[in-house]
Amino acid sequence: MESILTTIRKQLRINADKKIKESNQRYFKEEAKLYGMNSATVTQIGKENFELIKHKSKHEIHALCEELMKSGFLEEAGIASMWSYTIRSMHDPSDFALFERWIEKYITNWASCDTLCNHTVGSLLEKYPEQVQHLKRWATSDNRWMKRASAVSLIIPARKGMFLSDVFDISDTLLTDTDDVVQKGYGWMLKAASNKHTKEVYAYVLSKKTVMPRTAYRYAIEKMPAEMRAKAMEK
Repeated sequence: MESILTTIRKQLRINADKKIKESNQRYFKEEAKLYGMNSATVTQIGKENFELIKHKSKHEIHALCEELMKSGFLEEAGIASMWSYTIRSMHDPSDFALFERWIEKYITNWASCDTLCNHTVGSLLEKYPEQVQHLKRWATSDNRWMKRASAVSLIIPARKGMFLSDVFDISDTLLTDTDDVVQKGYGWMLKAASNKHTKEVYAYVLSKKTVMPRTAYRYAIEKMPAEMRAKAMEK
């Protein structure tokens, strides 16, 4: 295990670029741990090294992913998320506890949260819809990344028209949260749900207009038809 991790970290260091690091840091309010490189380079490193471990068991691959997550580096977390999504066909409901631990213990920025949750957690929810109850519990957490995860894990399923009532339930729980990363997360979830359920999301957003933070509100209506957006923004 140490050999593959050493190889990956060496490749990341070799490809690190100070200017890209400084540029990428601007996307984060908090100090992010970055090597500094574009996403295509990280993806290539992840893909090449996955070929060396693809024969391993799910548990072995997850163990490697966790070690990458532990580092706190954005690029290593990105590779871990890529690998965990690559083996999504192996996942079962018991893996929710693992992904929850990763989010709670290792996620420290919105990018790592979204990459893991949009794809790995989202795909697991599509396979096992009853597991959405985990997200409703996450939404009540004191951890800002758990709360964001409760919303952004539904982005892709919601885009397909799934989980509408759960989208509203989670939005209700997060509705007046003062943290902008949470507001943006559930606003994005509502926007994704509006792809297939425009009228329902529109009605929900209007019903919450007086209490929903402006950031979440603007995210939620962003992709609606112009006339609906204009009406929603009326005072």
